[in-house]
Amino acid sequence: MARVDGVNPSEVDSYTKHVFDAQEREWGAPLLNHLLYARRPTIFRGVRGMWTGIETSGLIDARLQALINRRVASINGCEF
Repeated sequence: MARVDGVNPSEVDSYTKHVFDAQEREWGAPLLNHLLYARRPTIFRGVRGMWTGIETSGLIDARLQALINRRVASINGCEF
């Protein structure tokens, strides 16, 4: 459980709503860390820019990226 409440997904700007809708289709709900980032739209856009850059760079295979994300989540005690 997060120590800081995230945003209400129905009360965000159109860009953030678009990202949350895509996450809901992919994962069943918006990702908790993104709900927190969205408390500050500039931070949210920066984080999304970082992930978009990683995904489109082609430097890290998508399957390896998924494994890395799960490993980091495991190290941090996240149930991802």
